[in-house]
Amino acid sequence: MGYECWAISAESRGVVTTETIERAFRQTEEGYMALVSGSWNARPHIASAGTCCLVGVIFQQTLFVANAGDSRVVLGKKVGNTGGMAAIQLSTEHNANLEAVRQELKELHPHDPQIVVLKHGVWRVKGIIQVSRSIGDVYLKHAQFNREPLNAKFRLPEPMNMPILSANPTILSHALQPNDSFLIFASDGLWEHLSNEKAVDIVNSNPHAGSAKRLIKAALHEAARKREMRYSDLRKIDKKVRRHFHDDISVIVLFLNHDLISRGTVLDPTLSIRSALDH
Repeated sequence: MGYECWAISAESRGVVTTETIERAFRQTEEGYMALVSGSWNARPHIASAGTCCLVGVIFQQTLFVANAGDSRVVLGKKVGNTGGMAAIQLSTEHNANLEAVRQELKELHPHDPQIVVLKHGVWRVKGIIQVSRSIGDVYLKHAQFNREPLNAKFRLPEPMNMPILSANPTILSHALQPNDSFLIFASDGLWEHLSNEKAVDIVNSNPHAGSAKRLIKAALHEAARKREMRYSDLRKIDKKVRRHFHDDISVIVLFLNHDLISRGTVLDPTLSIRSALDH
């Protein structure tokens, strides 16, 4: 995704704008739809595969954050000379459990009383999926992919007159300041168990190295506590079964070097990346 953004930016003479990022999302979506179309007879199930997409681009000391789905970026920002660190969320999420998202869906689909359905205490789009925006999930975007031989549990009972999900990202821009210290990019599996403030405190209170791994471990400890079990016992559960205990978790922590940012070059940035599968 990052490569696509920069490739398109180069075509625009190196200028990054919301339009170039939107175009990168659109072309990624179109590329995946072409893959589904070409594999429809042999692998129809990939029509129901999709992913959230979270992108951060720094251009001319401005951070652009683009999000489709319910991943999140949180900024750790130094508070004066107090040694404190504020947690500032820099992304907008698209999850049907948020009232604003349900309202948006109802306004887009005023004639569909089942556009959002509450199932087992969780709001889902068409009673199927929590996110309202994603890359992929073309079975809820194009009618030609919502039919046999796709698995019946993904097929809608009524005709699809317009796309239900969208791949359009919400894009925010933030002018970077010297007291902006680090960025936490993470999937919703992390934020299900850690608040923005807790995550920022963990990164700020420990050495930079291993920050992403440390955040995942804290989230898993909290997941185990909620189930009244020990962390060591949770780790022993087969990964295929662990999805019932916690969602997948991917984390990137980026520490900002303002000398490099001000010069417009970022060489070997300090980066900490971890996935729960690695952990």
